[in-house]
Amino acid sequence: MILGILLSGRGSNFASIAENVLTGKLPCEIGCVISNVAAAPGLERARQWGLNAYFLDSKGKERAAFDAEVTQKLRSHAVDYVCLAGYMRLLSPEFVSAFPNRILNIHPSLLPAFPGLHSQRQALEYGVRYSGCTVHFVDAGLDTGPIILQVVVPVLPDDDEESLSARILREEHRIYSEAIRLIAEGRVEVEGRCVRIRSGK
Repeated sequence: MILGILLSGRGSNFASIAENVLTGKLPCEIGCVISNVAAAPGLERARQWGLNAYFLDSKGKERAAFDAEVTQKLRSHAVDYVCLAGYMRLLSPEFVSAFPNRILNIHPSLLPAFPGLHSQRQALEYGVRYSGCTVHFVDAGLDTGPIILQVVVPVLPDDDEESLSARILREEHRIYSEAIRLIAEGRVEVEGRCVRIRSGK
C-alpha cells in the first residue's frame, strides 16, 4: 500500500507515520509528501528522510484546479491512500471523488463533537469532561466522514488549550498509524456511515 501525505505545517503526524513506515512497523510505503506551503517544516523533514517531497503553490488558483495538480502528482506515484497531516485546505468535491474512502484525516476531538478549527479550545469552552481524537475517512463535508478509530482523553481541571492539545496529540500519533495498519491489512470495510473492522487472524 502506497501513501501520499498532504501537509501544511510541522507535520508531526506525518513524522510519526513516516517513522513507523521506515522502521517496518507499518506494512506500506510513502510514495510522496506534498505541501502547499514552501517553508513547511514537515516538507523539509520529508526531504531529510529522502522521500519524494513537493511544494505545489496554491496561490491564485481555483480550488479545483489546484486539487487537480495534487491529484496528478499523487497518481504519478501510484498512491493508494491519501493521509492529511495538518493540511490546511478544504478539499474540492473533485478531489474527494478521485479517492473515494481513500482519504484519511485525524481530528483532535471526538467527532461529531467540535469539528473544524480550534477543537481543543471549543472543548474547554464547552466544559466537557472528555475530549480525544478521531481518525476518519474524508467525505464532502467538514469532518463528517465515516469514523475509523477514536480514543478518549480526559479533560483535567487545570487544562488549558496547550496542555490538552499536547495530550491529545500523543494519542493522535498512536491511532493514526494504527488506522493505517488496519487498512493495509485489509481489515477495514465501509458500510454506509459505519466502518467495520474485522478481527485479525
